[in-house]
Amino acid sequence: MRANSPKLSTKPLFLLMPNSHPSVLSVNITSVVHEAEWAGTVGRTGIDKRSVEFPVTVAKDCLAGDVVADTKSHGGFHKAVYAYSREDAQWWEAQLGLTIAFGKFGENLTTRGIDVSGAIIGERWAIGSTVLEVSEPRIPCRVFAGFWNRPSLIKDFTIAGRPGAYLRIVKEGTVRTGDEIKIIHRPNHAVTISDVFSAKSGERSKIAQIAELSDISSEYRVWARRIRETS
Repeated sequence: MRANSPKLSTKPLFLLMPNSHPSVLSVNITSVVHEAEWAGTVGRTGIDKRSVEFPVTVAKDCLAGDVVADTKSHGGFHKAVYAYSREDAQWWEAQLGLTIAFGKFGENLTTRGIDVSGAIIGERWAIGSTVLEVSEPRIPCRVFAGFWNRPSLIKDFTIAGRPGAYLRIVKEGTVRTGDEIKIIHRPNHAVTISDVFSAKSGERSKIAQIAELSDISSEYRVWARRIRETS
């Protein structure tokens, strides 16, 4: 991969095609647990996800067969499942001049036909026999940059504003490649994954809304209230 940061496009994040059917393009779980200098404070990471063809159980805040080494930063109730859209991956391919495999972002679900980064916090998706709820954006870290062997990736990812979404498990079940994604609930507010990611990146226009958002984790509410009170 090129070492220099790309000139990142400022075009809109996503255009959902009319009459498209959102679906799961790939279900990805940990293939290899890496031990490396870049692998975070625990020295191990399960970021290396690979596509599987069999149904995968989604329960107990994770996907069966998946590995979360750093449980302080990943996994748990609010970050049980990570989704990233193929459309955003293709944008990265065009920017960086490379081919990006399913799971390369560390995502469990590679989706198509749905605006993952534009999803509303608290939005619910029925996938297979599961129900998942959009919870918070992925924040890029040293492990992500190390896995890609791209020191500039944290900066590039932040500028691009295409974070993908973590999902809570509302109803346990199974998912597999090809499952349709049905949006079965949208909250009345309009705060999206991208809005929260932008706020974490320094854009504060929706801090007041995030501070009172019942659909987001208490950690995010406390953070947003602290920012609001000191602004």
